Amino acid sequence: MASLTYDLTLAGLAVGSAAALTGIGLIVTYRATGVLNLAHGAIAMVCAYVLRQLVVEWDWPLSLAALVTLLVVAPGMGLALDRAVFRPLALLGSNPAQTLVASIGVFVLLVGGAALVWGTGARADAPVLLGDDPWAQLAAVVLLAVAVGAVTRWTRFGRELRAVVDNRPLAMLGGIDADRVSAVGWAFGAFTAGLTGVLLAPYVRLDPYGMPLLVVEVIAVAVVARMRSLPVAIVTALALGVAQAQLTRLHPEGWAGPLVQAVGANLFVLALLVAALVMPGVGGRGQDTLPPPSVAPRTPPGVWFTVGVLFLLPLGFAGTDLHTAVQVPALAIVLLSLVVVTGRGGQIALGQAAYAGLGALFTALLAAGGLPELLALALAVLIVAPLGLLTGWPAIRRHGLSLALVTLAVGVAVSRFVFAQPYATAGLELGRPAGFADDRRYYALELVVLAGCLVLVAALRRGRTGRALAALRDHEGGAEASGVRVGLLKILAFVLGAALAALGGGLLGMGLRAFDPEAYDPVRGLLWFAAIVVLGADSLLSPLAAAALLVGLDAGTRGGVAAAAVGVLAALVGRVPPLTSWLPTRGRTPAAADGPPPAGGSPTGGAGGSPRPDERRAHPHRPSPAHRTAPPPAPARPARLAAHRLTLTYPGGLTALTDVTLALAPGHVTALVGPNGAGKSTLFDCLAGTLRPTGGRVTLDGADITSRPAHARTRLGVARSFQQLAVFPSLTVEDNVRLGAEQGHHRSPARTEQALRLLGLSGSVRHHPAADLPTGTLRRVELARALAGGPHTLLLDEPSAGLDTEETTALARILAALAADGLTVLLVEHDTDLVAGIAHTVHTMEGGRIVS
Repeated sequence: MASLTYDLTLAGLAVGSAAALTGIGLIVTYRATGVLNLAHGAIAMVCAYVLRQLVVEWDWPLSLAALVTLLVVAPGMGLALDRAVFRPLALLGSNPAQTLVASIGVFVLLVGGAALVWGTGARADAPVLLGDDPWAQLAAVVLLAVAVGAVTRWTRFGRELRAVVDNRPLAMLGGIDADRVSAVGWAFGAFTAGLTGVLLAPYVRLDPYGMPLLVVEVIAVAVVARMRSLPVAIVTALALGVAQAQLTRLHPEGWAGPLVQAVGANLFVLALLVAALVMPGVGGRGQDTLPPPSVAPRTPPGVWFTVGVLFLLPLGFAGTDLHTAVQVPALAIVLLSLVVVTGRGGQIALGQAAYAGLGALFTALLAAGGLPELLALALAVLIVAPLGLLTGWPAIRRHGLSLALVTLAVGVAVSRFVFAQPYATAGLELGRPAGFADDRRYYALELVVLAGCLVLVAALRRGRTGRALAALRDHEGGAEASGVRVGLLKILAFVLGAALAALGGGLLGMGLRAFDPEAYDPVRGLLWFAAIVVLGADSLLSPLAAAALLVGLDAGTRGGVAAAAVGVLAALVGRVPPLTSWLPTRGRTPAAADGPPPAGGSPTGGAGGSPRPDERRAHPHRPSPAHRTAPPPAPARPARLAAHRLTLTYPGGLTALTDVTLALAPGHVTALVGPNGAGKSTLFDCLAGTLRPTGGRVTLDGADITSRPAHARTRLGVARSFQQLAVFPSLTVEDNVRLGAEQGHHRSPARTEQALRLLGLSGSVRHHPAADLPTGTLRRVELARALAGGPHTLLLDEPSAGLDTEETTALARILAALAADGLTVLLVEHDTDLVAGIAHTVHTMEGGRIVS
């Protein structure tokens, strides 16, 4: 027994050592570049193939082949990725979500390229680099970790690395070559990936799909380490490796047996799922979401007619061509689920293959139980749709990279614990509905279902729900401040996405007449996501084009061609526009200048408009007659919104607010002034519901609303604006304002027109997307949206930021008129002339306190 325990421990140490190498490489790359490199496993796979090619095929000595692979090929791949893919993205200012898409593109490209070069079959003759002694592998890992720690802590490069991680722009101003630091990070990360690949290859299946997914699974150790701590990553990897090995000795009887065996074989997957769901996420809110798609006019009917004709052509095919074409409509429905979740909802979803596979699995199980195939498919969709909560519920509080890890973990877990288990899938067959056994008839059925799904998603993109989804995608904080129930909307997107994926997966299984677990592999999910992103995630044409591309290329050439093509395009994300944007579209009249707002604003529009939101006025502000003299005091009225002894302390001990009390009365303009860092915006966010104080309370008409979120406060009549513009660029001006009217305190269609007229937006500009307009107009759009909801309290965070003198004068007149009508206004503003001209009460903040 002791001998068995010792042997299993040694085996676990070998697996844990390889996992630890993955963790080290991921953490170093992330700390040096800010990129969560999902292509790490694909690099490991390519290096394992290269070593095998040199030793087995070309008869090189193992030592020489290992040196060339690990010291030339692997770092060279890292440097090439840095130069060709990630450095250009950094220069373009891309955020972590875009670099994540690029890393998925590299993953897909390398997997497709390996399939083209070495084929898709597994290789069992990979050379053994360090022998069978796990202590040698463990020693290599420890030495590597110690070397990394020593370099990071005690060398000049280590100091530069820490500086770049803390503040890249500031480090560059200090003379540090951030590009060199990133290049070294990529080279080292690729080296560890290569070492992982050559160590694992003799003990696992070496093929273009298996090894990359295996390495992706052990991302768990880096997630547990929060992408920071090398010791935590190493200890976690070794502990999981040993525990996984020890679990293989357990063989319980009954129903628990297969489950224990599945856990024992996939403990890293379970750890990834738990870490992604439970631990604090990687990345930051609002900083790592996919950017909204570029605004494009609607596709003309002629394009849809052409697409329809192309999809009808396979009805004239026969034999294998028709059998291959049967896969296209079903796959298009699966990809349509990504249009809902990612294109319209803006959420990163890497696990849709799991829901597609579950749709096929439940359809097969229900049909095997005696149900007609179409009824089985419908029930399978109803069963799988609620499972969308597996990703939808965590998505409420997760964003960008963190959400990507959750969706990936769910997809991998379903694949490993369901699809790969004989107890769930052994002996399953999947037939076609009665009357549709023929390929031609079945293809016609698929076309009808696909058309219905396209109509459903097109309807979802319009109307109130469509505007809310677009707002969620374009600016989550702005959507919440407009009254959109963000959490509920995310759940809706994921549940509907799961239903569509299940429907497409079931049709795909019936088309192939079998349940094939490999058809729903997590790698497929990454490929599908990349394909939709590069073609245009918010276009209904994208799933049709992507399905035809993925099926047609591989069927007409060799397996891997489609993956390689999609990978190239995804790796160039941010530099190559979505392909559907190149299609002919209806023309659009250029944005025209609108007249001034009735309150005295100035015309805006055109290339010579106001500066961008992050630009400040370069000229001194000249007080205008509209706000040279402070208004007379308004009569005292009971406070509507009030803060009572608010305190806010961030994790780590930083106190942003200390015992702040503030009352806002109807008909008053109250201003908060003070230096940067005084706590003005923090207090503002506590009143708006964006932040929750650690002490004190917020009341509205005496009722405690401290725990109410931002969207609930908007529906109670508390509206806000943002210092950095929070408009929705893919929506028109009118739809931006209508969203506020639909979600606000008083929901009346007439309020949209009233707000548009009040802010001078009722002319031709109302029909233009907000993305085309200058800052002065966008400030009016944001204010109009807030007013359209019929608020009684208006919170404005630096509303004059980016405005010129005439626009600021018009803003002052509008705010003064609103306050005279009884609106409660809180103004956080640096423009002292604006404050002096309209504020009835001015409070000064310093150090998180109101001092006057």
